[in-house]
Amino acid sequence: MGSPIVSVDLHGMFREDAVKAIDRALKAADDSTYQIKLIHGYNRGTSLKNMIMDEYRYHPKVLRVVPGDNLGITVLVLREL
Repeated sequence: MGSPIVSVDLHGMFREDAVKAIDRALKAADDSTYQIKLIHGYNRGTSLKNMIMDEYRYHPKVLRVVPGDNLGITVLVLREL
């Protein structure tokens, strides 16, 4: 990808589609990528946010999962700066 922070917009996606989009971003992440910002929104519930926390906190490429700068964003930290 070549970008230190990659954003993935998950608005309007169902769980299965969101997982595919996140997995694509993780697979494409190279050594220069240290964060993947997942934009899921929060007005329609927290199902995607909960799924991200459950599915990706133990993913081998993910160092940790942290809240973003607002309630509708979750960040996958791949490595420290």
